Amino acid sequence: MMCQDNQTKVSEVHLLGVQGLDNFKPLIFTILLLLYIAIVTGNFSIILLVSTNSNLKIPMFILLQHLAFADALLATCVIPMMAETIMTKRNISVVGCITQMYFYFNFGFVQCFLLAVMSYDRYVAICNPLRYIVIMDRRICFLLGYGCWVITWSLCSIEFILIFQFQFCGSSDIDYLFCDLGPVMQLSTSDTSIVQWLDFTYSVLSTFCALAFIIGTYIYIFIIILKISSSTARKKSFSTCSAHLISVGAYYGSLITIYVTPSNEMSPNVNKYSSLLYIVVTPLMNPIIYSLRNQEIRQALHKKLRKIAVKSFR
Repeated sequence: MMCQDNQTKVSEVHLLGVQGLDNFKPLIFTILLLLYIAIVTGNFSIILLVSTNSNLKIPMFILLQHLAFADALLATCVIPMMAETIMTKRNISVVGCITQMYFYFNFGFVQCFLLAVMSYDRYVAICNPLRYIVIMDRRICFLLGYGCWVITWSLCSIEFILIFQFQFCGSSDIDYLFCDLGPVMQLSTSDTSIVQWLDFTYSVLSTFCALAFIIGTYIYIFIIILKISSSTARKKSFSTCSAHLISVGAYYGSLITIYVTPSNEMSPNVNKYSSLLYIVVTPLMNPIIYSLRNQEIRQALHKKLRKIAVKSFR
């Protein structure tokens, strides 16, 4: 679709940020910056611990390493732009806007598959403990971990090939903090029906099917755990799942709040700030959850901190 004679083709879009909170913008900017530093530090600490500690080179922690990498990249591709947009209206090229959205979707959707694979890992560990090393060997773990990335990038690439062909004519204002699919499609003057259909299909596949798999897996896990006669063994089995369950709850809770709750029931600013739940809260919580709830991570972290402390006082 070409622009009409009385319309100007848009090459740049204007992210409007937030209006009416001028006195609080420096505070919001500072908070976002500190949260971003905490997210990157926390998730790359997980990546470093798993990479350098031989005791953590098991499937559960290797998959956690993938999740931490996705969290750090998700925050990196959105939060710096979001912080700048809050301080002032930001201009960004249409290509740059769609590219940022492409990476945002990739790093977000891959977590759905990773969380599902991590639930399968917990299922094997609890329901087939004697065969765990055989079933979740290095090759299978590699295929499952990197397979999540390949599937996500393949699906998103198909959708975004179509999005890159969108025409934007007339208005160039996006009343949002960053480039998200809904506001961008509202701005486009092209037919977006195919992309909407693909987005719905992918959402069902990557979000709801993955969540259904996780729920079904944990129902079976809980049935097996409840059959264990020893209360100490039951408690230990539950504790191995707790961190992952909290992570799943935080991720899907924020995702449903943003993308399932009808946006027309919320004011524009509330709708913008609700996106912080998904972009900031989940990547920030995962390192905290696994550090507090997992003994191996805590021990590896304490060991690393002791080494740093010893070197600094020499």
